[in-house]
Amino acid sequence: MGVKYQDYDGNNNQTTQNEQIDTAIQTGANLLIVNIVTSGSNDASTQIIDKAKAADVPVIFFNRAVEDEKSEEGTILGSYEKCAFVGTDAPEAGHMQGEMIGDYVVENFDTVDLNGDGKISYAMFMGQLGNAEAIYRTQFAVEDANKKLEEAGKPALEFFDPANTDKYQVDQDGAWRATAANNYMTTNLSQYNEGNNNMIELIICNNDGMAEGAVAALNDKGYNTGDPAKTIPVFGVDATDAAKKLIADGKMVGTIKQDAEGMANGIAYLAKNIQAGKDLMADTDSFNISEKVSNKIYIPYATYTGE
Repeated sequence: MGVKYQDYDGNNNQTTQNEQIDTAIQTGANLLIVNIVTSGSNDASTQIIDKAKAADVPVIFFNRAVEDEKSEEGTILGSYEKCAFVGTDAPEAGHMQGEMIGDYVVENFDTVDLNGDGKISYAMFMGQLGNAEAIYRTQFAVEDANKKLEEAGKPALEFFDPANTDKYQVDQDGAWRATAANNYMTTNLSQYNEGNNNMIELIICNNDGMAEGAVAALNDKGYNTGDPAKTIPVFGVDATDAAKKLIADGKMVGTIKQDAEGMANGIAYLAKNIQAGKDLMADTDSFNISEKVSNKIYIPYATYTGE
């Protein structure tokens, strides 16, 4: 495209990212493409829009939600005419993961129920506190799975640790890391295992990185190494190449594909509009645009089980 660009890594710090945006504007950038650090934060997104507006520079937000779930949709994105969002409908991944989990557990209930107590004990690994995608995935993965179980006359999923009222274990660094899930799962298995007749029977992860970490911990204890009788179903989100390989090897059940290429193509299309001197959202009728917000392009998720 002949576009000169400069990458900045905010290192998971909103203050750092804001300073980098200042630097980009000061050094002559005429378009900002921002994967906002603090997902779903009206304050963070408003600060970035204010910086862009003051410099009369268009800004494309992508991947992470720019508004919190309590705000009327489009409040932030509608505050600047040279602003757009390219990404996913945040709740969709949680709903799709929940439906996939529910269908699998209903179909394989007796196999999943290792101790035969008529209930399924699950672990949930959350990527980041306060992140809209993480919140929705954590909530709807369980809620929608339970709807499927209820319809089939089965009991709801039960979090493995009754003392944990949050019903999730979160990466305290907010980085959705495999290491965090691996550490949690290794500790969990020291107490919750087949020997104690209380084995964790299902693992739900906000992303595939954490799913990889959970699988590695299971592998260390002899699970998910290819024997169906010693396999704990693990679910993730992203459809990374590593997750696809784990699914192909029978070490994971499924994931939700986040179409990174589709997102990149959408961003590039808007960037080309700016390059051509057009409005940011010019000629975007072929994209999946939100019914409520005219400058919000949704890239659909898809279920991936390797089939």
